[in-house]
Amino acid sequence: MLYVVTGPPASGKSSWIQARATARDIVIDLDLITRALSGPGAPQWNQDPNLLRVAHKARYAAMYEAFELRDKVDVYLIHTMPSGKAMAKYKRLDARIVAVDPGRDIVMQRIEAMRDLEMKRVATRWYRQHRASRSDAMPQSSRAW
Repeated sequence: MLYVVTGPPASGKSSWIQARATARDIVIDLDLITRALSGPGAPQWNQDPNLLRVAHKARYAAMYEAFELRDKVDVYLIHTMPSGKAMAKYKRLDARIVAVDPGRDIVMQRIEAMRDLEMKRVATRWYRQHRASRSDAMPQSSRAW
């Protein structure tokens, strides 16, 4: 099964996956990929453009291969704001789309406490795009922050 986990930055997407995935499952998380490619001492959420370029390419390669295995193992993909084209592809793959959203106030507090403040722009854009579709969101916090 393919799970596509969406939500604004710092909403708990990774925590949602950690609570469900097993060691046998495939988890495609850009933050984890970026961290794996970062040198010693890099910040946990590294937004360096050169590193992100490499991490995105690694993510796409992982997605391509993992989609072929979705009938053998569960595949968890974090995609914060999938485009219409991406959503159409995920639907063709019979993916389960999961929106994790503890609420704008909580997300903005988490970003201020832990993330690059540039992520506030991303979160604002996410909330603008998802104003009308809040009914399928996960309203609870994913963990105590």
